[in-house]
Amino acid sequence: MVTMTTAPEPPAAVPRDPAGRRARLLSLLKERAITFGEFTLASGRRSSYYLDGRLVTLDAEGSCLVAHVVLDTLEASGVQADAVGGLTMGADPIAGATAAVSFMRGSPLSAFIVRKEAKSHGTGRQVEGRVPAGSRVVVVDDVVTTAGSTLQAIRAVEQIGARVAAVICLVDRLEGGAEALKGYPYYPLFTVNDLLAGTAGRA
Repeated sequence: MVTMTTAPEPPAAVPRDPAGRRARLLSLLKERAITFGEFTLASGRRSSYYLDGRLVTLDAEGSCLVAHVVLDTLEASGVQADAVGGLTMGADPIAGATAAVSFMRGSPLSAFIVRKEAKSHGTGRQVEGRVPAGSRVVVVDDVVTTAGSTLQAIRAVEQIGARVAAVICLVDRLEGGAEALKGYPYYPLFTVNDLLAGTAGRA
C-alpha cells in the first residue's frame, strides 16, 4: 500500500530588489524581535522593551535577508571589504550568513569572530578567522545601545592590523551608540523607531 503525502510548500523567495528585501526584514523584526515589559540591558539601563536580534538572525529566512541587506548596504555605500565579523555572539550569525551569501553574489567575504577575551591556550588569538594585517573589515552587531561590544570588536581587529571599513548593526536603539562610533563609517540598518512605528504595545 502506498501512502500519499502532501509535498511541503516551497519556501518564500527572497525579494529580488533591495527595497523589497529591506521591507521584508523590517517586517520580521517587528514580528519577532521586540518584546515589551520591564528589562535590564547589558549596559545596566532599564528599558520598557527588549530587542533580541537573534530571533531573526538565527532564523532561516531572517539570516538570508540580513545577509542580503548588509551586502546591499555595503554596495550602495561603495564600501570595499575583505571580511565581516564582530564580537561573539550577537555578530556570529550575521557574519556567517553574510559570508555565505556574498559568495553566492560573486563578491566573497571571509567571516571572523571576536572572542570576548583572548584564548589562554593554543594560539591565544582573540580574533578567529582569516584576517591578515591590512585587511579591510566590516564590524557587525545585532543591536547597538551604547556600542560597548561593537567598540570592543573594533579594538580587537585594529590590534591585529586590520582596518575598519564600515560598522553595521541590525538595529540602533538610539541611546548613544552612534556618537560613540564617530570616526567610523556607521550604517545602522534600522533604528528602534522603525520597529516601534505601528507596533502594538508601544509605550
